[in-house]
Amino acid sequence: MAFATINPYTNEVVKEFPEATEQDVQAALARGHEAYEAWRETSFEERAKLMKNIGALLRRDADKLARLAALEMGKVLAEGKGEVLLSAEICEYYAENLAELLKPEELKVSDPKVGRATLVYEPQGIVLAIEPWNFPYYQVLRIVAPQLSAGNAVILKHAANLPQCAAACQELVEEAGAPKGLFQNLYMPHKFTEMVLDDPRTCGVALTGSEGAGSIVAGTAGKALKKATMELGGSDAFIVLDDADLEKTVKWAVFGRHWNAGQVCVSAKRIIVVDSLYDRFVELYKKGVAELKAGDPMDPNTTFAPLSSQKAADDLRELVQKAVKQGAKAETVPVPVPNQGAFFQPVILTGLDENNEARHWEFFGPVTQLYRAKDEDDAVRIANDSPYGLGGSIFSKDEAHALRVASRLRTGMVFINHPTGTKAELPFGGIARSGFGRELMALGIKEFVNHKLINVVDIDAPF
Repeated sequence: MAFATINPYTNEVVKEFPEATEQDVQAALARGHEAYEAWRETSFEERAKLMKNIGALLRRDADKLARLAALEMGKVLAEGKGEVLLSAEICEYYAENLAELLKPEELKVSDPKVGRATLVYEPQGIVLAIEPWNFPYYQVLRIVAPQLSAGNAVILKHAANLPQCAAACQELVEEAGAPKGLFQNLYMPHKFTEMVLDDPRTCGVALTGSEGAGSIVAGTAGKALKKATMELGGSDAFIVLDDADLEKTVKWAVFGRHWNAGQVCVSAKRIIVVDSLYDRFVELYKKGVAELKAGDPMDPNTTFAPLSSQKAADDLRELVQKAVKQGAKAETVPVPVPNQGAFFQPVILTGLDENNEARHWEFFGPVTQLYRAKDEDDAVRIANDSPYGLGGSIFSKDEAHALRVASRLRTGMVFINHPTGTKAELPFGGIARSGFGRELMALGIKEFVNHKLINVVDIDAPF
């Protein structure tokens, strides 16, 4: 596994980086543990100051970091800057709320005369963060912010195609005032994952990635008796009810499926429209997708970027072909794309009936699964016919109506009149094959801390 910057707009290899050796990894564990032992004794005020500083530096460097993301994984500049600013909001959220989130909790006991119990939260060590390429900064900061706020240290194993983004994250955190070793980026090959998780200085692992990677890492963590949190695949349903504001809904559908070139775990991958609106929706949706502008992600006018790599584009093309072989119909939307780089023209798949296994696949790119539902009940049935459970969205002018439908969806989160997405202050969850030991955004600060019970028994209590 080579760590390298490969520009997906040109497929040019820009720069390569050497992999970490076993000695490098052991040195990082030693530095991380030393930093953790000192950091765990710091006050909430000191930790909050670090979070504020990180947030300020992210805002300062938003344009520079967006350009780096465009270079390494092809994200358009506006989306890259938005991601950096969201990461800043996450840091600022923990700066403002970490003391409240981690304050001791008095627990009820059956007889207060006997004694009292208090739940306190204490850090445990080094968290290994294994993160993907689709959000170079957000995926890192949503782990780093709560874990450093809680008093832990973090070692980052980022995606191999983001070496410069990964290095930028460490540089920024250290510039903000973090002690050396508290947050470290390692160009670590897969073979050292087990060694890190076996190490007693490591308290657990947080991974965002594929089901295959999640299964391997969760198994390794389980063998080492270490906690693991996983955000894995997703195939979110985007349900359009018969009382939806159609034009607004279509705009959100085009965005929800094609932002970040469709390479989002929570993007609207399965669009399910009730029969009464289906034909008009499809007409408007195709028109909206065709208006996307493909080009250089460094160009501010570009709204549709290449995929993260040529391999990603080739793999997605093969997946579409497999779906067609099983009976699906694939319609290419005429978005002009450059004759270079890792571009993938948007595709709409229909005819994904119960005999087509592709209805259960995750298409990680600009491929829309489109379903005509007979009615609301049928829409819910289609939405729940999935091995995934990350998120979903419902569009309706009647909020109460949408909430009733939301209660019937088997998924980790539901958005009303908005595609599934994330905000710094909103919870983020997942079930089934989409999540394992999954943290909620606001509660992630408690994922890798010891929930210690302190019981005080009255000296005069009966023996």
